[in-house]
Order: sequence, then C-alpha cells, then structure tokens
Amino acid sequence: MAAASLASPGIDLHAEMDKMQFAGSPPGSIHTSSTAPSSQPNPVTLISSVRLPHRDPTALWDISLSGPRITSITLAPPPPPSSSPPTSGPADPGVLQARGCFVAPALCHPHIHIDKAFLLSSSLYADLAIESGTFDEAMKLTTAAKARYTHEDLVQRMEWCVSESVAAGVSCMRAFVEVDSGVGLQGVRAGVEVKERWKGKCEVQLCVFAQEQVFSTGERNRELMEEAVKMEAVEAVGSAPYVEADQDKMKQNVEWIVEMALRGGKHLDLHLDYNLDEAQEPLTWFVIGVLKRGWTRRSAPGKTIVLGHCTRLTLFGKEEWKRLKIEIGELPLHFVGLPTSDTFMMGRPGDGDYGCGQRVRGTLQIPRMIREYRLSATIGVNNVGNAFTPQGSCDPLNVASLGVGLYQAGTQRDAEVLYECVSTRAMAAIGCRAPSLKLQEGEVTDLVIYGKPQDAEPRRYRRRRTLQEIVYDAGVDRVLIKDGQRVAG
Repeated sequence: MAAASLASPGIDLHAEMDKMQFAGSPPGSIHTSSTAPSSQPNPVTLISSVRLPHRDPTALWDISLSGPRITSITLAPPPPPSSSPPTSGPADPGVLQARGCFVAPALCHPHIHIDKAFLLSSSLYADLAIESGTFDEAMKLTTAAKARYTHEDLVQRMEWCVSESVAAGVSCMRAFVEVDSGVGLQGVRAGVEVKERWKGKCEVQLCVFAQEQVFSTGERNRELMEEAVKMEAVEAVGSAPYVEADQDKMKQNVEWIVEMALRGGKHLDLHLDYNLDEAQEPLTWFVIGVLKRGWTRRSAPGKTIVLGHCTRLTLFGKEEWKRLKIEIGELPLHFVGLPTSDTFMMGRPGDGDYGCGQRVRGTLQIPRMIREYRLSATIGVNNVGNAFTPQGSCDPLNVASLGVGLYQAGTQRDAEVLYECVSTRAMAAIGCRAPSLKLQEGEVTDLVIYGKPQDAEPRRYRRRRTLQEIVYDAGVDRVLIKDGQRVAG
C-alpha cells in the first residue's frame, strides 16, 4: 500500500529500501566487505566438553581435530571446583570451550536453486507478485524475472543464499543454475564466481539445469546446455522432463541428459513425475531402464543419480515400492523429497471446490521409504523466496523439523533419520564426503556446534542435549567447522 501511494509522486519505495539496505548502492550491487567470506584462517584443534549423538546425553566429550580429520574423541575431564583459582595466560585460539553444547555432522543442501533465490525480496522483481500460486504461474513469473537478470543481481542473491546457509551450518550444497535461451549462461557464470568466493567455507557443487523444454522447442536450449557442461567448475547436470509437451519428448529429454552426464563425467539430477495423476505412467520406470543400460559401466567414479520431487510415486502401493527397490538394484540412485515446495504446489483443490476437507500431502514419505523399503532418500529446501516456494529459509533443519509433523515422525529413531536426511544422507546423495552420524576418529571435520560456545553464563541459554531436541528445535546459535576451520558462528 505504501509503495503504491508513493509511486505516483515518483518515489519507488522498494528502490529506496534497497538503497538503505545496501548503503546507497544501486539494487543488485555487491558489498564485498559484508557478503564475501573472510579469507583469514581460523583453525580449531580442540572442541571441549560437548554432547554427541549416539552417546549418553549426560556425558561430555572432547573432540581433537587435525585439519580435515577428527584425531580423537575422549571423555572430557571433570570441571575444576568452583573454588579453584582461574587459569592464567591467554586462551588458546584453537580451543573452543563448548560448555555442554551439542555437536553433530554439518548440514547439506542436496537440492537448492541459488539463481532463483530471493526473487521476492528484490525490488527488481517487485511487480512479479504471486496471485494464484500455481506451477504454471511460477514458471511464467520466473521466466519474466530471468529476462531481467544481471550478473550483479545474480551474484548478490546467490551470496545471500550461500551466506545464510553457511550461518545455518551448511558445509556443502548442490546448487542449481538454469540454462536456456532466455537467460543464456548468466547463471552459470555467476555461480562459478560465487563458488570460488566460498571455496574452503562451503562446497558449492554447481548443477547446470534445463528447467525449460529442450525437445518441444528449437535446438538453442540444448546447445547452451552442451556448452555449459564443458565448464570445469560444473559438477552435475540436470533437467525437468515433465515440462515437455508430450511423453515422447519427455523420454527424449531423459535419454539426452543421461548421455550428457555420462559423456561429461558429471553427477545426474532429474526432476521427475511432478504430478498426482494416477492415470499418468511414472517416468521413473523409464529413467531406471535407461540408467541400467550403461550407468554402472560408463559413469565416472563416485558419480551419483538424484531424482527430485517424484510426487506421483506417493500414489504407489506396497508392491510398486517393492518393485522400485528391485529395479534400482545396484544403481547409485537417491530420491530427494522437497516438502516445502511439494506441499505448496501439490494437492490443490480444483475449480469449484470450496470444501475445507482433507488435502493430500503430495510429497514423498521419505522416512518410510528409508525404513520400510531400504531406499536411499533425503530431503531438501529446493527454492526459497520465489513463486515456486515463497515460504521457508535456507536452514535445512527447518525442513527436518517440518518433517516431524508432516511425516508424523517424532521418535528418537525418526529424529536421527530426519537429521541424516539434511546432513550425512544428503551429502552421500550428491557425492560429497561425509562423517557418520555417530562421529568417529578419522572422519572429516565438517561439524556444527549447536549453542553458544565459550559463553560465560551458559545457564542463561537452554542447552540441547539430544539429537531429538535439535530436530524439534535447534535454536539459532550455531558454529560451523569445515575442514578443521571455524567458518561461521
């Protein structure tokens, strides 16, 4: 309302707010001093007096680190009596006094679109407002936004996404950047710049992604993808076959993107079966058939396959789930559920439906897929701050916490699985090295400390003592350790 009333005198309130936020710079400009990560090394050699997963919550432990590896985990010595005189001398900067904080493996985004992040937060796109909330509208609004992209704007929004993720405890992510005739390679080039800026702080695994049709239109989208996949900084390729005009074109899309991944030695990421139509044959079966023809023989070592959304599979019965497990066989195939996006888009009432009855959840039941069918699966944020998913944040634990209610998964074991789904399982799905949930000597030092380490008055803050508490409500105070370096918090 305020923006509208000021527009007539020639005042753009959105632009003025951007000037205030960015200290007078034009919208989209980058403040390197505030957004670029510090290059100063901050090594950690010891995290003392922590609580750990799979251990007695009343016991405290010391974790010794040497660069990227955990060298030892030992019981912490008892604290000195309160009457003891304070120790003299400067504190060792490599020692973090955790004072009972909880430590667990770092978090991971297995699926996040960094080029489309925070479109709803930028004055450049203030007129592209959500009205119906449908998928078709989201595609149209995003296409219109992409026509206005600039390099500076892309880098700024990508940096927001990465920096907020790192602050939440994310040490690695699969970051989608779209390639098509409308946006060209702008997103990829901006992604490469951001990837380099955050090197050593967060592993930004770029996935060049064909969100638009590649066989229902001309050849230009395919040509651009072929060009992008040759870039050394690109580690994964993906597409959304369901946007094609018909089933035959969808299958062409699948065969083309699989071949591109194999020839380029990249990870493969397909967004599939984004519907709840029982009459529509799931494309997942065709994808598995194509992969079985040559993935294990031709793929580069360690390359994985991720299938995202797959909401049509929520209509499967027990026998179809059992068949799916058998068909996958030895393929390194992982599913990723995207509940914040799926529940926003799927299961909407039809025209003329004014009832207030039940609605389907319309998202993969990830914990049950893991528990009952031994499928490899994880959950992710997908989008944040755009027409596909206007709500939510860059914190993967918010999605895990949502899962407690969404999946009705509140037990201790459920909490462990949900945490793994935004941490160790997510890392494995995108081919990143990962510690175990239990944390062992010799494992990588990508860790999150939940709480306020070295707080002189720890009693003022509630300490989370178990992984269940972290999944239920992790709090906002976190420290991220990556490769033995304190990079956030």
